[in-house]
Amino acid sequence: MSMYNPPHPGEILREEVLPGLGITITQAAQQLGVTRAALSRVLNGHAAISPEMALRIECWLGVEHGGRAELWAGMQLDHDMWRVRQKAIQSELTHV
Repeated sequence: MSMYNPPHPGEILREEVLPGLGITITQAAQQLGVTRAALSRVLNGHAAISPEMALRIECWLGVEHGGRAELWAGMQLDHDMWRVRQKAIQSELTHV
Protein backbone atom coordinates (compact mmCIF):
# COMPACT_ATOMS: atom_id res chain seq x y z
CA MET A 1 0.00 0.00 0.00
CA SER A 2 1.25 3.45 -0.91
CA MET A 3 2.27 5.49 2.12
CA TYR A 4 2.15 8.90 0.48
CA ASN A 5 -0.58 11.08 -0.90
CA PRO A 6 -0.19 11.01 -4.70
CA PRO A 7 -0.96 14.44 -6.13
CA HIS A 8 -4.09 14.98 -8.14
CA PRO A 9 -2.95 14.97 -11.77
CA GLY A 10 -4.65 18.32 -12.26
CA GLU A 11 -2.15 19.76 -9.80
CA ILE A 12 0.69 18.56 -12.04
CA LEU A 13 -0.95 20.13 -15.05
CA ARG A 14 -1.45 23.41 -13.16
CA GLU A 15 1.97 23.63 -11.52
CA GLU A 16 4.26 22.06 -14.12
CA VAL A 17 2.71 21.63 -17.55
CA LEU A 18 0.95 24.95 -18.10
CA PRO A 19 3.86 27.07 -16.80
CA GLY A 20 6.29 24.94 -18.82
CA LEU A 21 4.30 25.68 -21.95
CA GLY A 22 3.88 29.32 -20.99
CA ILE A 23 0.11 29.26 -21.50
CA THR A 24 -2.92 30.30 -19.49
CA ILE A 25 -5.78 28.12 -18.33
CA THR A 26 -7.98 29.72 -20.98
CA GLN A 27 -5.48 28.93 -23.74
CA ALA A 28 -5.06 25.35 -22.52
CA ALA A 29 -8.83 24.86 -22.38
CA GLN A 30 -9.18 26.10 -25.94
CA GLN A 31 -6.40 23.82 -27.14
CA LEU A 32 -7.93 20.84 -25.30
CA GLY A 33 -11.40 21.61 -26.64
CA VAL A 34 -13.02 21.95 -23.21
CA THR A 35 -14.52 24.86 -21.31
CA ARG A 36 -12.32 26.92 -19.04
CA ALA A 37 -14.58 25.98 -16.13
CA ALA A 38 -14.18 22.25 -16.82
CA LEU A 39 -10.40 22.52 -17.00
CA SER A 40 -10.29 24.71 -13.91
CA ARG A 41 -12.17 22.04 -11.92
CA VAL A 42 -9.56 19.47 -12.96
CA LEU A 43 -6.61 21.78 -12.28
CA ASN A 44 -7.91 22.56 -8.79
CA GLY A 45 -8.58 18.91 -7.93
CA HIS A 46 -12.37 19.29 -7.87
CA ALA A 47 -12.89 16.96 -10.84
CA ALA A 48 -11.11 13.80 -11.90
CA ILE A 49 -9.25 13.36 -15.15
CA SER A 50 -11.66 11.16 -17.07
CA PRO A 51 -10.49 8.71 -19.73
CA GLU A 52 -11.74 11.22 -22.31
CA MET A 53 -9.74 14.05 -20.74
CA ALA A 54 -6.68 11.79 -20.54
CA LEU A 55 -6.98 11.14 -24.27
CA ARG A 56 -7.39 14.87 -24.94
CA ILE A 57 -4.17 15.48 -22.98
CA GLU A 58 -2.41 12.80 -25.01
CA CYS A 59 -3.47 14.43 -28.28
CA TRP A 60 -2.56 17.87 -26.93
CA LEU A 61 0.88 17.16 -25.45
CA GLY A 62 1.87 14.25 -27.63
CA VAL A 63 3.10 10.91 -26.34
CA GLU A 64 6.73 11.96 -26.72
CA HIS A 65 6.19 14.85 -24.27
CA GLY A 66 4.57 12.93 -21.41
CA GLY A 67 1.07 13.01 -22.78
CA ARG A 68 0.24 9.29 -22.73
CA ALA A 69 -3.41 8.91 -21.76
CA GLU A 70 -2.59 5.87 -19.63
CA LEU A 71 -0.11 7.93 -17.62
CA TRP A 72 -2.69 10.59 -16.75
CA ALA A 73 -5.44 8.03 -16.09
CA GLY A 74 -3.01 6.05 -13.93
CA MET A 75 -2.10 9.11 -11.88
CA GLN A 76 -5.81 9.75 -11.33
CA LEU A 77 -6.34 6.13 -10.25
CA ASP A 78 -3.39 6.31 -7.83
CA HIS A 79 -4.78 9.50 -6.32
CA ASP A 80 -8.32 8.10 -6.05
CA MET A 81 -7.19 4.78 -4.55
CA TRP A 82 -5.08 6.53 -1.92
CA ARG A 83 -8.06 8.66 -0.89
CA VAL A 84 -10.38 5.63 -0.71
CA ARG A 85 -7.85 3.72 1.39
CA GLN A 86 -7.49 6.64 3.77
CA LYS A 87 -11.27 6.78 4.21
CA ALA A 88 -11.36 3.02 4.83
CA ILE A 89 -8.58 3.27 7.42
CA GLN A 90 -10.33 6.14 9.21
CA SER A 91 -13.63 4.29 9.09
CA GLU A 92 -12.11 1.14 10.59
CA LEU A 93 -10.43 3.12 13.35
CA THR A 94 -13.67 4.78 14.40
CA HIS A 95 -15.37 1.37 14.67
CA VAL A 96 -12.74 -0.15 16.97
